[in-house]
Amino acid sequence: MIDIHCHILPEVDDGARSWEIALEMCELAKADGVRHIVASPHAHERFAYDRTSLQRRLEELRQRSGNGIEFSLGCDFQFSYENLMALRERPQDFVIGETPYLLVELSNFSLPPQVDETLLTLADLAITPVITHPERNPILQQNLGRVVRWAQMGCAVQITASALTGSFGERSRRAAETLLQHQAVHVLASDGHDSQHRKPLLSTGRDAAAAICGEAVALALVEGNPHAIVQGQALPYFPEPVA
Repeated sequence: MIDIHCHILPEVDDGARSWEIALEMCELAKADGVRHIVASPHAHERFAYDRTSLQRRLEELRQRSGNGIEFSLGCDFQFSYENLMALRERPQDFVIGETPYLLVELSNFSLPPQVDETLLTLADLAITPVITHPERNPILQQNLGRVVRWAQMGCAVQITASALTGSFGERSRRAAETLLQHQAVHVLASDGHDSQHRKPLLSTGRDAAAAICGEAVALALVEGNPHAIVQGQALPYFPEPVA
């Protein structure tokens, strides 16, 4: 399995607080069957995002963790005016590896009225947005049709694996199930932050997804599609969303 959203780099945001925790997360992921992790530290006003220094830290993590897991670098990109201006100037600083895929995090407190238009204009930068954890967003929980529409527009949608098992509450679980049933989910990821409470695990979420939409789709969400993302390829599983 491949985890495209994980805050595994230590001491850079609200993810792994130390090298010890980061290495524990690597071991947990490896034992769960994860073979590739995209380190995706936050890129927003609370945390400085410097691609060069983060790349060095990722290389150190690669060396310390030993064999068994491959790594890529991306970011959890906050959809803010400042970030969008930086993205226009330096898109290569924010995407996953050297691919066209960008993890996009929308605010829990407000959505800009032009969000649909802005998502569409990312195509002009040859970027494919991957909307992260909409099932946990209180605004989107009340209007999942917006998420379905974004999938119809060509955005990929990533839900949190553990949301399907209830770790983020019943409302998030129901929202995740609804999006799966509407064929508006393309990737499961851990959004792991530590080795105790928000672990970098995918298998239980994969199994929960299989119970909803079948084993073939569940495997596409943790293997086929995330593999395509880290390789910069078109997603093999991208069904027509059901409105």
